[in-house]
Amino acid sequence: MHENDFLALAQPGLRRLRPYDPGHDIVALRRRFGARLVELGGNENPHGPSPRAREAILDALGQLARYPDPLGGDLKAALANKLGVDAAQILLGNGSHELLMQFAQAFCGPEAGVVMSRYGFAVYPLAALAADAPLTVAEALPEGHPMHRGHDLDAIRAAVDERTRLVYLCNPSNPVGTWFPSADLERFLASLPEQVLVVVDEAYAEYVEVPELQSALTLLPRFPRLIVTRTFSKGYGLAGLRVGYAVAQPGLVAVMERLRESFNVNLPGLAAAEAALADEEHLAWHVEQNRIEREWLSTRLRDRGLYVHPSQTNFLLVDFGRDATPYEEALLAQGVVPRPMRGYGLPTCLRISIGTRSENQRLLSGLEGAGA
Repeated sequence: MHENDFLALAQPGLRRLRPYDPGHDIVALRRRFGARLVELGGNENPHGPSPRAREAILDALGQLARYPDPLGGDLKAALANKLGVDAAQILLGNGSHELLMQFAQAFCGPEAGVVMSRYGFAVYPLAALAADAPLTVAEALPEGHPMHRGHDLDAIRAAVDERTRLVYLCNPSNPVGTWFPSADLERFLASLPEQVLVVVDEAYAEYVEVPELQSALTLLPRFPRLIVTRTFSKGYGLAGLRVGYAVAQPGLVAVMERLRESFNVNLPGLAAAEAALADEEHLAWHVEQNRIEREWLSTRLRDRGLYVHPSQTNFLLVDFGRDATPYEEALLAQGVVPRPMRGYGLPTCLRISIGTRSENQRLLSGLEGAGA
């Protein structure tokens, strides 16, 4: 049977769905370039996880014949203590990606829609489509605004109607890197009708330095329909283990537990995440290195006449003012991997993860060779 024959048997939302696009076949590129490859497309931590996390992974290897804790109790307890919440407010996921998909699956459908910003994370529309839920995309902040292409909370609020059930926000934003102040989020939440749940994706929270942006976790006691998601893939350097979590009201978490897959977080992941969470010194060192390199790289890219969006993350969205494909191809030919943005409707842009100084210098050399 042909793929279309099986597609006809699938649920309506799935028929319109396209697989998540990672940008490049990174495995093939690793085989081609080996140790010379500079990976600046996945917003990963170039310094790797805490040494404590590495030790925890090795210790966990002796237990691989056993299932992991299905409740993730130790990690939940550590997170609850770190964040100042109750363990019953925490939902663990196989990365935050899994949770972002499941919120739509649990609460949305043909009569319960999703609202997101124009340049929101690519998983949000996938979640809406998979749930066969109407998707409304609000326009982003316009050119000339300091946070150009970032979330326009007024436009998002105007897009909410009686059929809206879920709003996805990303703060700081992926793929743009911009942010909106906590005071603006508070006003936005207060303006919403009661049936609307709001997911604030804080995948890059560890990198935030500006005082006007505090975690949405502080607003949870006031807004019971608020959900905050985070991940260990970015600041904590555990992207390969896929560990994420959400914090929400216990009643909402209880509903999601009905949907959660059994043993959805693996045993080394649970152990490594708990150990990484305890190593505040390593996280602080990495965040400081990221800040230094972000400022250094931003300055040099702007000196070349390129538009670099403001960022409170571990990446930069760079606008070349023309089709970015030739620059992408020139970098790839030299073993430097950026993230193309055509899938986001930004063909003139590349998203560039912050690497080490030597990796960032390789990037600049590659751009110079391409005429940028």
